[in-house]
Amino acid sequence: MRNGTSRTWLGWTLAVFAIALGLYFALRPRPVPVDVARVERGPMEITIRDDGQTRVREVYVVSAPIPGRVLRFQGDVGDPVIAGETVLAHMLASSPAFLDVRTRSQLEASVEAASAARSLAAADIGRREAETDFARTELRRAEKLADQGAISAADLDRIRKEARTAEAGLRTARAALHVREHELATARAALIGPPVAEPTGIRNVLDDALPVRAPVSGTILHIFRESEGVVPAGTPIAQIGDPTELEIVVDLLSSEATRVSPGDDVRIERWGGAEPLAGVVRRVEPYGVTKLSALGIEEQRVNVIIDLTDPVSKWRKLGHGYEIEARISIWHDADVLQVPSAALFRIGSTWATFVARDGRARLTTVDVGRTNGDTTQILGGMSPGDEVVLYPSDRVGDGTRIERRTSRTGKT
Repeated sequence: MRNGTSRTWLGWTLAVFAIALGLYFALRPRPVPVDVARVERGPMEITIRDDGQTRVREVYVVSAPIPGRVLRFQGDVGDPVIAGETVLAHMLASSPAFLDVRTRSQLEASVEAASAARSLAAADIGRREAETDFARTELRRAEKLADQGAISAADLDRIRKEARTAEAGLRTARAALHVREHELATARAALIGPPVAEPTGIRNVLDDALPVRAPVSGTILHIFRESEGVVPAGTPIAQIGDPTELEIVVDLLSSEATRVSPGDDVRIERWGGAEPLAGVVRRVEPYGVTKLSALGIEEQRVNVIIDLTDPVSKWRKLGHGYEIEARISIWHDADVLQVPSAALFRIGSTWATFVARDGRARLTTVDVGRTNGDTTQILGGMSPGDEVVLYPSDRVGDGTRIERRTSRTGKT
C-alpha cells in the first residue's frame, strides 16, 4: 500500500513538472527575428546627384548686321560651316541712303574699338599660352618626381588640376579672340554702304546683296529665321557652335552648390550610352537664380559647369541641349569603417545601434562621421566584423533575444 502511494505521488509530481516545463517553454519570450549586417572597412564616397543639360561651350549667334531684307537662309541645322567662307544668308539694304558723317564716324570708332579689343584678346592668348606651357612643364616634372616617390599623390593631382585649369583658360582665351574677331567683322560690315545702282537694267539680286558669313567654324545648331523678310539690325538669324566642345551645366540647390568645388570628379549617367562618362567640375557660378520646383516651391539654384574628360569618340552622339544626370563626388576615402545607416538611431544627442552578440541585441553608442545616406562612417564604438541590427523595431531592446532573419553585407 505504501509503495502504491509513493508511485502515485511520484507520478503526480512528474506530471506537474512536465506541465510547468511546457508552460515555461510556451510562454517564455520568443527571439525577435531581425535583419543583420556586418560592420566592414572599405571604400566610401559622398556624391551630389542632379539632372543637367549639355551645351556647346561657345555658342555664336549670327545676326543681321544692317536693317534690310534678308533672303532665304542658305543651309540646314547640322550643316558644317567654315569661318569666313560659308555664306549663311544674303541681305539687301532697306534704304539706299548713305551714311551721314556722324554715323560713319561712330561706326569707324566702333571698328577701332573692336580692333583694339581683338588685339587685347590676342595678347591674352600669349599670356595664357605661357601659363599653359609652364603648367605642362610642371606636370611633366611632377610625374617624374612621382615615379621616383619624391612627391605625394595629392601633390601630383593638384598639379594635374592646375594643368587642366591652364588649358581650359587657354581655350577660353582663344574663344574670346573668336568673339572679338566676330565683333570686328560686324563693326566693319556696318560701314558698308548701299551699292550704287548701275544703269544696265536688270541685274542679279545677289549682286547687290550683303553676304552674311559664318564667323567661326563649326555646325549650324539652330536657325532663327529661315524665310525671306525685312528685319532690323541685330535680328538673330542662326546659331553656330562646335559640337565637339561640349560642357554640362547642372543647376544645384544653393545649399548643395556650396559643397562643390572646382576639380571635383563627376560621373555622367543616363546620357544614352552603356557606360557613365567622366567629367570634372570647372566652375561653380557665384550667382543664384530663383526657380520653381515641380511642387511649385521657390528654390535658389546655382549653375555648376562641368567639363567632359573622356575622349570625344566616346560621347560623339551627344549634342547641344541633351539631358543627362550628373553625380558629383565631393568626398571619398578608400578605407573607411562603415555601417549601414539603417542600423543607426539617436538617443538624445548621441548615436546608437544594436550589436548582435551571443543571440542578444546589445545597445551600443557609437561616434559617427560622414554619411552618404546608405552607409555611415564609424569613428568609434565598433570594430570590423561586428554585426548590427537593421531597422530595429520597438520590440528590440538592450538584451532582447534575437534570431537572424536574413544576412546582408551592408555594402553599397
